[in-house]
Amino acid sequence: MTLFRLDASFRVEGSHSRAVADVVEAAWTEANPGERVLRRHVGTDPIPATAWGDAVTAAYVPEDQRTPAQREAVALAATLVDELLEADALLFAVPLFNFGVSQHFKSYVDLVIADPRMGPGQTPLAGKPAELVVVRGGNYRAGTPREGWDHATPWMRRVLADVWGLDVTVTETDFTLVGVNPAMDQFKDMAAEMRAESEAVARQHGAELSRRRAEVAA
Repeated sequence: MTLFRLDASFRVEGSHSRAVADVVEAAWTEANPGERVLRRHVGTDPIPATAWGDAVTAAYVPEDQRTPAQREAVALAATLVDELLEADALLFAVPLFNFGVSQHFKSYVDLVIADPRMGPGQTPLAGKPAELVVVRGGNYRAGTPREGWDHATPWMRRVLADVWGLDVTVTETDFTLVGVNPAMDQFKDMAAEMRAESEAVARQHGAELSRRRAEVAA
């Protein structure tokens, strides 16, 4: 049993998305002791910004006429898809940046889709269990002043569930800037309560990943 984990935060120390994903991974590991975790850190080791364009244009050029950059991009896209296909369960940890999807995660998704195995109508990942961890500095939940300002999570759900066909569950964590931005100090108690709730959800989802995979295999 292999868990693939992707982290999109450019921070390591103090990263809330990594911390919540750690809770998911710990629960999965407890249920699958000694099993492998395959990691990719697109936040600290980003996909080259030109890779997607090189991979796309390579599809229109005979293989022996491709540029070195096109060959590298095609090979990297294949590696990314190989990682997804190899894993039994998937974990994506992605913070909200400026109300939209992380550029690191978007570059990753674009390059994955550039591989022919993930092209239009291709769903080799269909039914595979996945957990999406989303963290947001403010509070974007229903009824708050910034409800609807999170333009990343709906897009990620659409790609992971509807385009890639994954069986996705989501853990959402808000108010991660409380304690960093003094203007948000008044929400300290609420933030602590919400964090505890999200970590409980993360634990549950992590423990369920292997069970959901077994159901798919059956």
